[in-house]
Amino acid sequence: MSTTTVPGSASFLSGKPLRVIAAGILLVNGMFPALWILFTSLKTEAELTAKPITWIPHAPTVQNYVQAFSDQPLHIFLFNSFMVALLSTALTLFVAVLAAYALARLNLTYRGLILSLIIAVSTFPLVTLLVPLFEIMRALNLLNSWTALILPYTVLSLPVCTLMLVSFFEGIPRDLENAAMIDGCTRMGALFKVVVPLCAPGVFTAGILAFVNAWDEFLLALSFNSNPSLRTLPVGIQLYQGEFAFPWPVISAALVAGIVPVAILIVIFQERVVSGLTAGGIKG
Repeated sequence: MSTTTVPGSASFLSGKPLRVIAAGILLVNGMFPALWILFTSLKTEAELTAKPITWIPHAPTVQNYVQAFSDQPLHIFLFNSFMVALLSTALTLFVAVLAAYALARLNLTYRGLILSLIIAVSTFPLVTLLVPLFEIMRALNLLNSWTALILPYTVLSLPVCTLMLVSFFEGIPRDLENAAMIDGCTRMGALFKVVVPLCAPGVFTAGILAFVNAWDEFLLALSFNSNPSLRTLPVGIQLYQGEFAFPWPVISAALVAGIVPVAILIVIFQERVVSGLTAGGIKG
């Protein structure tokens, strides 16, 4: 039985038009919500509720940003989120580097089983871990502290970061480490002086993922910290809404304030992140 091929269909599916359409969909999906939040933060309440809808604010105002910082201690929320995300990312990378190096270099008997378990653990829904983690933090007397968030965030980010770094470490020739150890380096010295610098794109990519995961997390931050001075940004933003009122322009201004630090971080390390994702995809 013969099949009929529509002329030009193959070239369309594998050519530039389809790539342009896919890129356009991704751009709209990624940029439209952010732009909508930005435009909303610059509108007054009256303009936001006016009909027909105005996409771009006619009279942009920064009053919502002033109110966002005056109604709630937004600067404290940002500081707490930044410190928790930064410290958990540093701890995640340190442990992930050691774990990934062991899986990539040591002849472990159950290496395949360990990798399978790491993948399995990463699929657990966060809500199923909430009660056990809460009981552990309470038993250790760590509730209402940064540590109550740093440790769980580290554990939650470790599987993905470890798996990502394993593929990078496997691509580094062993001869480079052997040469460093012949010159007097210990194995740990060779790891941090030779292997990690060569895998910098992968390390930066894993770090960005861990940082964003910690920055955006809400459930654990809400459950483990009841101290107002320790609230992180996702928890603090919910305080702007009242019982019968939702000041969307002010909430949008607070959201923009939370998006900007992550956006700046990604812009600064954009080239390393892109090269890390590309290299990781090729090696994986």
